[in-house]
Amino acid sequence: MPDSPNISPDTLLQAYSGKVRVRVGGLLVRDGGMLLAAHRGLLPKDAPFWSPPGGGWQFGESLKEALVREFREETGLTVRVGRFLHLHEFSTNKLQALELFFEVVADADAQPKLGHDPEHAADHQLLTELQWFTPRQLMQFPPAQVHPLLRMVLSPDDLFVPQVRFV
Repeated sequence: MPDSPNISPDTLLQAYSGKVRVRVGGLLVRDGGMLLAAHRGLLPKDAPFWSPPGGGWQFGESLKEALVREFREETGLTVRVGRFLHLHEFSTNKLQALELFFEVVADADAQPKLGHDPEHAADHQLLTELQWFTPRQLMQFPPAQVHPLLRMVLSPDDLFVPQVRFV
């Protein structure tokens, strides 16, 4: 997927800025690692922001349908949505979202492949990479580079204790 590092963060995030969004995210754990997507445009110096795959809930969809669609768009994986786990209020100076995280399961032999966000042109994609991380690996990143939901995770089991987090 083409990458255009010279695009300003304001341009990348313009579709989401100044709006309140409802987002769904999926927590996929395999062999002790969590599947995360790197997003660009959220942090200075092109630092990646690692977050569970997911995205916006669209009118006419159930939350689970939205998550299946978003996961397929971003990872190429078809997932089964399990139980609701976390409610999180995400807020920066330009972005605001209510995020709903669910447990997801994919076939064990299915391999993720970086997809795209259909709302953005090929050279304006926010997603740059998919990677599996253990909690120990995530702790090596500066906290700002990891979604707040994942910053204090010591074990993948911690993800499956339902929580509500407001800023």
